[in-house]
Order: sequence, then C-alpha cells, then structure tokens
Amino acid sequence: MGKHIGISLVLIFLLFFLPWLWGEPSKIPETTEAESGEPEREEEPDYTAAGAVDSSLILHVLVDGQVQEMDMGTYLMGVVRAEMPASFAQEALKAQAVAARTYTIRKMENGGSANHPEADACDDITCCQAYLSQTEAAANWGDQAAVYEEKIRTAVAETDGQCVLYEGSPALTVFHSSSAGMTQDSADVWSESLPYLQSVQSPENEDTVPNYRSTATFTAGELQALLQAALPEADLTGSPSNWFTNMRQRENGAVTSLTVGGVEVGGNQLRTILGLRSACFTISFEDDTVTFSVTGYGHGVGMSQYGANVLAADGMTYEEILTWYYTGTTVETYVCQR
Repeated sequence: MGKHIGISLVLIFLLFFLPWLWGEPSKIPETTEAESGEPEREEEPDYTAAGAVDSSLILHVLVDGQVQEMDMGTYLMGVVRAEMPASFAQEALKAQAVAARTYTIRKMENGGSANHPEADACDDITCCQAYLSQTEAAANWGDQAAVYEEKIRTAVAETDGQCVLYEGSPALTVFHSSSAGMTQDSADVWSESLPYLQSVQSPENEDTVPNYRSTATFTAGELQALLQAALPEADLTGSPSNWFTNMRQRENGAVTSLTVGGVEVGGNQLRTILGLRSACFTISFEDDTVTFSVTGYGHGVGMSQYGANVLAADGMTYEEILTWYYTGTTVETYVCQR
C-alpha cells in the first residue's frame, strides 16, 4: 500500500509542478455555460446602430396574395412608396414613415388582423396599408425613380424605430389624403372618441391639392338603387329632394350625420355607399339628377398628407407635423412588444 501511495504522490508532483519548473504555469480550462448546464444568455440587440430597430423586427406581409418575409424598414419603404407622393417634402415623407410604422406596430401588438392571421400586415388599404415594390414604383416614377427612391429610403432610415406614442403606447395613427380646412374627430366618423384623434386645423386648399373639389352626379334611379341596397329599410319614394333631411355638419362642411329616407346614417357611411371622395359635401337637385359637391379626399381623421406637405414646406419638422395632427402625443424610439 505504501508503495502505491508513493507512486501517486510522484505523479501528482509531475502533473502540477513540472510546467511551473519549465516557466509556464498550468492553465485550467474555464467551464462554459453549456458544460455547466446553465442556459446561455442571449445578447440584447444593439439598437444604437443606424437602422437597427427597424432591421431587427421581421414581418410577414401578404403582398399580391403571397406571404413575404421582410424587415420593418423594407416594409415601410413599400408603404411610403404607395401611400404618399414621393415628390412631397422630405419632412412630410418622414412623418408618413413614422405614422405607417406606428400603425403597423399598434396592430401587431393588438393581435393583428383576423383577415390574415398568417401575416402581420397586408397590401389591402381597407385592412392595412398600401404597398408598392421598388420595381412597380420605378415604373410609375420614370426619370425621377432614383431620386424618389433615395428620398423614401432616407425618410425611413432617419426615423428608424420612431413611433407616435400616447401615454407611452403606439397611437392609432390613421391618415388621409386631404381635409377641408379641418380634420375630423374620430367620434364623428367611427363613433369612438380617441383623445389624440381630435379635429385640428389643416392648411391645404385648392391651390395645393389636385382635385380638391369634385362632384358626383346620379340620376334618381341610380341613386335609389345604391341607397336601397345599403339601406333596405329606407323609404325612397317620391322626389329625391325629400330623401335627405336633418343634415348635421361641422363648421368646415363635413357631414357628421343625416337622415336618408327616415334612416339616420353617418356622413362617412353615406360617403362609402356612394363612393364620394370625402364626407364633406353638399347636395343639389335638378330635374332627375342629384349632385354631390365634395371637398377633400379620405375619411378626414388623423394626419392629412397634403396638409403635412404644406406644413413641411412652411418649415415644420416631421415631429412637429405628427404632434400637430395627433393631439397630445410624443414621437419617440419604440421597440415592438409583440
């Protein structure tokens, strides 16, 4: 037994002290997290790099009936190409990029759309936002394609990760083309009042907006068919001039509600039924025809795109434009919490 103990002591001496005698201390390998059985920790994304917030958020987008995978920055470029004229001022394009980002993130954080559970967003404007690829946009832009593409790329990149927040959460940043001097309160359009979607002044007019004023003329028979299909309980007998009563309007002429054949409808609802450009309209009657004279384009709630362009031309920054149209909000970097 003593002999074996002696041999063991010699071996231990050689193992630990010979490297020291040769001038090189022994190195004991460190135990890794994987070897110790502890889970490896994921590093936090570095959101300080340019474009890092948008590029870190991967979306599934339904485009032309096919689900495509892309990051938020790529998606936003497609939205801004489709939703706002690329000829607009740079600050207006930035405001559009932030509004589009906020709208998308809010929707994602609230469970997405039942219309496409397999995708975070789609290219249907009645559900999400319009989307246009670089190739499609270039075909529309012609000789200005390179310039416009760079403007949109800059608008998205220079607003990386920024959202419109109300009390720390993404706001419902709806937008429209143009208003008749004032935007609409969300309660007048969707029967839901949101504190940041109040009626505010908007500076666009017929000098700054193409087709700012428009008309839609129907024969009595055409109008009756459209109304009866949407409002089967309405009494549309007699003269068309008797069909429309109790019209209530905002000071800018936007119709909030009216009675059609004894049925109360919202101005925006009638706009949808008849395909009018906005709910800011007057009605005139002549012989067998009914004419709607319309001002502006869109539902009128939230940011006016042509109004944003005028404000940008007057020197407003995109943050100022956004907080102008979305009352009581802030513009801050925000990381999606889905």
